[in-house]
Amino acid sequence: MIHDQATYARESEDVREPLLSEKGSSTVDVSAESPLPDDLTREEVTLPSPSEPEIARHYTRLSQMNWSIDSGSYPLGSCTMKYNPAFTEDVAADPNAAVHPDRPDESVQGNLELMHRLQEFLAEIGGMDAVTLQPPAGAAGELTGILIAKAYHEHHGNDRSEVVIPASAHGTNFATAATAGYDVVELPSGEDGRVDLEALTAAVGEDTAALMLTNPNTVGLFERDIAEIADIVHDAGGLLYYDGANLNALLGRGRPGDMGFDVMHYNVHKTFATPHGGGGPGAGPVGVTDRLAEFLPSPRVREAETGRGYERFEPAESIGKVHGFQGNWLVLIKAYAYIARLGDDGLADAAAKAVLNANYLAERIELDVPHGPFHHEFAATAGDRDAADVAKRMLDFGVHPPTTKWPEMVPEAMLTEPTEIENKSSLDDLASAFNLAYSDVEEALENAPNRTAASRIDQVGAARNPRLSWQALDEE
Repeated sequence: MIHDQATYARESEDVREPLLSEKGSSTVDVSAESPLPDDLTREEVTLPSPSEPEIARHYTRLSQMNWSIDSGSYPLGSCTMKYNPAFTEDVAADPNAAVHPDRPDESVQGNLELMHRLQEFLAEIGGMDAVTLQPPAGAAGELTGILIAKAYHEHHGNDRSEVVIPASAHGTNFATAATAGYDVVELPSGEDGRVDLEALTAAVGEDTAALMLTNPNTVGLFERDIAEIADIVHDAGGLLYYDGANLNALLGRGRPGDMGFDVMHYNVHKTFATPHGGGGPGAGPVGVTDRLAEFLPSPRVREAETGRGYERFEPAESIGKVHGFQGNWLVLIKAYAYIARLGDDGLADAAAKAVLNANYLAERIELDVPHGPFHHEFAATAGDRDAADVAKRMLDFGVHPPTTKWPEMVPEAMLTEPTEIENKSSLDDLASAFNLAYSDVEEALENAPNRTAASRIDQVGAARNPRLSWQALDEE
C-alpha cells in the first residue's frame, strides 16, 4: 500500500511532525549517538520527496537501462540465458515452502519427498545412480564433483596428481582442478574441434585423476568418440567428469552416464530454468555412479529404513558438507517444478528446439561458422573484424550480442546460443542484427554503441581502476 508521505511521521510529546516534506526534499536529524567512528557518521541526511509518478518512472527507467531475457533474446554462448517461466516463481512463493531447514525429518516429509523425487529425476536424466542437491551453484557443484573424485582415489590408495582438461573447456574447469590441488594438463583440440584421441592417449597415465569434459563441447560439437574417450581414461585408472553446462542439448536424447561418465554436475540455471546463481544463491546438483555414491556430501535424502516416509542420512565416506542443510531449497523447488511440468516429452522437445534454433541461426548469419553441425550453440568468427566491435554494434540494433573472444580455438569468436525459447521471427531479427553489424563500416563499429543508455566504456581502465563508490566525480 502506498501512503501519503505525511503519514510517515514521528511522535514527540504527542506532537506529530512529518518526516518528509510534501515537496522538494527534507533534512532528517540523525545526530543521535552512534557506535561508529565519527568519520563514518553524519549529523543529518537529506532525503528526496518524490511523488508516486516520479518513483514509478524512475524505477521503470532504470529497468529499461538493463537488458534481460524478458526484454528480448539473450544469446550468450556457454552462459545459456534461458527464460525462467513465471509458474516456477509461484511454486517457490507458496507459503508451504517457507519451512525452516533445521526442522526434524518427521515434520517436513513433504519437503523431503520433493527432494528425493528431484534426486531421482536428475539421476534418470543424467544416467547417474545417486545425486546430491547440496552445492549452491554450478561452479560449486563442479568443485564438489572433483572433490568426490579425489576422495575416491584417496580411499583406494591411488596417488593421482593431474586432471586433464581440453583447451576449449570452461575456465571454471581449470580453476576447479587447481583449487582441488591438482596439476592441470591442457589437451589440444583436433582439427575438427573435438578431442584428439592420440593427444588424449599421450596425456593420460598413472597420474591422471580425471578428464573433465562437456559433451557437446564448447563450440557445440558432439564428441562422437566419447565411448573411446571413456575407455582411454578408465584404462588409465582415471575418472570421466561431465561438465553439465551443455546438458540442455541432450535432454531426453542422450545421457552422460550411458556415455561412460562417472560424475557430473547439473547447471540447473542452464538446463532447468532456475535463475543464474552468480556463485550462489543458485543450485548445482552433482550426480555419480554407484562406486562414487558413498562419497557424496551429507546429508542426502532416502526412503526411510523403517519403510515409512523419508529421512536424511550421511553416506559412509562422505566428503562432508559443501553448503548448509540441503542446499538452496527454493531454487531446487523451481527446478523440480520445471522438470515435472515438461515431463519426458517436454524435455526432449526442448533439447530438439535448442539444437534446431542454433543450426537455423548459424545458416542465417553471414559470418563464417567453422565446424558443424551444432548442438544448441555455435562459434562464428568475425574474421578480420574485431568481434567485440561487432558485438557492440549489435546493441544498436536492439538485440543482445553473443559471447565474444572465446573459445580461443576460434579466432575472433562469437559464441552464440539462442536456446529453445526463441521463435523463428526472433531468430530472424537476431540474424539481421548480426549481418547489419558485421557488414557495417569500420567507423561505425569503432564508435558503437550509440543508442544505449551508456556509450562505449574504457574496459581496460574500468578493470584496472574500478570505481566502487556511487559518488559522482566532483564529490570525490
